[in-house]
Amino acid sequence: MAANRGIFSNEKVSKLLSGKNGKPVLKPNRALVLKDVVANRKPKKGEATCVTEMSVLMACWKQNDFVDGLCSNEISNFYTCVNKAAAQMKSEKNKTQVGGGGLTPKQATTLLKRYPNLTKEI
Repeated sequence: MAANRGIFSNEKVSKLLSGKNGKPVLKPNRALVLKDVVANRKPKKGEATCVTEMSVLMACWKQNDFVDGLCSNEISNFYTCVNKAAAQMKSEKNKTQVGGGGLTPKQATTLLKRYPNLTKEI
């Protein structure tokens, strides 16, 4: 099956090349150059954390007429969960920055403007 697929793609490529000198038949309508600007998109936010702890805390408040003293155990569970989630997010953020592949769109745009692409051939 894989051999048939390879033959099929070779036939397609040979149809796209001219018969005389092997140059591509299709010509691009724009220059094949990257832009000097990256789309300014916000990074995706992570999923919600500590939702179950928060719902348990709110249920306790509702049962005890919003008295904090009676729900101290639930409050402490919620805050420990929030602190763990914040520490985990911070460590993940540090991992992506150390890896070198996590540029924000603003940082990428400033780098591309500092070192622009050549739009004309030399």
